[in-house]
Amino acid sequence: MSESQFRYIVRLFGQDVDGTMKVPYGLAMIKGIGYNTARVILMKLNIDKDRRLGELNDHELKKIEEFLSNKRLETLPSWMYNRRKDLETGLDMHYVTSDLVFVVRNDIEREKKIKSWRGIRHSLGLKVRGQRTRTTGRTGTTIGVKRSKAAQPSGGQQAQQKA
Repeated sequence: MSESQFRYIVRLFGQDVDGTMKVPYGLAMIKGIGYNTARVILMKLNIDKDRRLGELNDHELKKIEEFLSNKRLETLPSWMYNRRKDLETGLDMHYVTSDLVFVVRNDIEREKKIKSWRGIRHSLGLKVRGQRTRTTGRTGTTIGVKRSKAAQPSGGQQAQQKA
């Protein structure tokens, strides 16, 4: 591929991705797609994983976007989806970018609304997944410990100053 056709910035899912990265690493920069998911997508679409993202032509980029815009990826195993057994549809779904952010935010709001344990922890701003909180996860400024002043020498100088 000639230097003039190489793109240093590639636009995927409304996000600018570095074109000098290899394709799986470049796809992993998109929220909702990890390295392993990117590798499986490239295998399904017969795109070489060792190519650079900037080397892909418009047709290949469109194939990747169409494959991922379909939230129901029939060819992937169910454990690779980032949303299994969706509450509304009951299907396994795979969300990317702002769709993923929206769905996760709605899940947290639903948890808060029904006042589940997780929802209460979210609303209080505490850790949700059972981590320890005695020493870690503290927010706000620390007051610290006040040091006591060094013991003053008794007698002599204090008595003269008072007189």
